[in-house]
Amino acid sequence: MLRLTTYERLDEYLRAFAKGHFHLMILVGAGGLAKSRSVRAVLSDGEACWIEGNATPFGMYAKLYRHRDQFVVIDDVDALYADRSGVRLLKCLCQTEEEKAVAWHSDARSLERQRIPREFTTKSRVVIISNDWQTLNKNVAALQDRGHVILFHPSASEVHAQAGKWFDDEEIYGWFAANLHRVREPSLRHYVRAKELKAAGMDWTEVLAEEVENRRARLVTEILASPAYDSTAARVAAFVQQGGGCRATFFNYRRYLVK
Repeated sequence: MLRLTTYERLDEYLRAFAKGHFHLMILVGAGGLAKSRSVRAVLSDGEACWIEGNATPFGMYAKLYRHRDQFVVIDDVDALYADRSGVRLLKCLCQTEEEKAVAWHSDARSLERQRIPREFTTKSRVVIISNDWQTLNKNVAALQDRGHVILFHPSASEVHAQAGKWFDDEEIYGWFAANLHRVREPSLRHYVRAKELKAAGMDWTEVLAEEVENRRARLVTEILASPAYDSTAARVAAFVQQGGGCRATFFNYRRYLVK
């Protein structure tokens, strides 16, 4: 897995993908970093097949047939990764051969109605976008060695600089610049939300306070659900070590989450 920390380096890899140099690229990063927007920026309109939302494996197969040989962008579709048919389809699609055979041997009547064959070949190159590598890797680990896995992890200052290219509220932008040390999980969405709160006449500086609370709650949830910790002491230690706060904070959030 390659770790990238700047938008310039991310753009370099995405442009290489758009030029056809990679068969498969897996882009992983937290929400709010404009991963999808960055991919769209390097692919021309009508040049790519986007699969997102609540796509089903069968729906994906039909779409792949209609857009065969085009670039394929699979954008954070957890339902596909959790479905055996979806994983099987992804494995076929993400082979490293120039021309890949993709097949679907059930729902024959549905295929006939839509005039779609049970098997076809395609030269599509694929980029998978995901917010959570653990979820993705658990289900499609076999894909990892077939392509380029990019972990995009920009700093708060890098995200701030990226926001400066389009964000037009100087007061909010300046405030974020002075408070970057408080940002634990950088996100371009902070700027958008702050502007919305400001327009509503509300305290827009609360966006960072909310971020800290949400991060701690998520951290406790992940630790409680993980089989890696076999005792309360181990869970508390993990919480403290990962920057969640003190022992008392862990128990306060646990009490809130499990009530």
